[in-house]
Amino acid sequence: MSTAFSIGQMNQLGDALELAGFTPDEVTKLRNFPRLKDFRSVINGHSQIVSVKHVIDCDANPYVPNGLEVESHKKDGQFEWDPKKVKFYLSEYQQGDKYIEGNKLRKELENKPVLNANVLDYLLKHPEIIPESWKDNVIFFWGTVYSYSDDRLYIRGLCWRGESWYSYYYRLGDNFCSLNPAVVAGK
Repeated sequence: MSTAFSIGQMNQLGDALELAGFTPDEVTKLRNFPRLKDFRSVINGHSQIVSVKHVIDCDANPYVPNGLEVESHKKDGQFEWDPKKVKFYLSEYQQGDKYIEGNKLRKELENKPVLNANVLDYLLKHPEIIPESWKDNVIFFWGTVYSYSDDRLYIRGLCWRGESWYSYYYRLGDNFCSLNPAVVAGK
């Protein structure tokens, strides 16, 4: 318990954090933030907060999981991550209780602005920028397709497993349902 601050001051801080939209989890993160002292210089006018731009090189060669090879990789320049500018794509055959075989879905996605595996790997390195709403799905990045020595094709996805995000790959010969959207660039 703090001896430097009154209970009233602690309550004022709690009220301000709540008004600013902080969640209890974020307050815990703030308590453990290693550079918390830096906020003093912001409050006292000596520093500024600058938003971090997350720019992903979608032209770079993608990460290749052990045993796989790149079958195709849609290069798409520099992509600035903004969750408001990406959306999920579901085929009409993925709606409701329906599903679509992956090779058919791949053909349907050919002319869509699908994101590649470089975005997936960037998100895995920066999980704090992944929208909370994505946790209910396995999101696939169709801009990169992999092959295995048995000539089967695979697509990588992003999934939440209780405590953290993981990369997951799925055979295109299998079925994709409403919980398996493709992530595409949108406006």
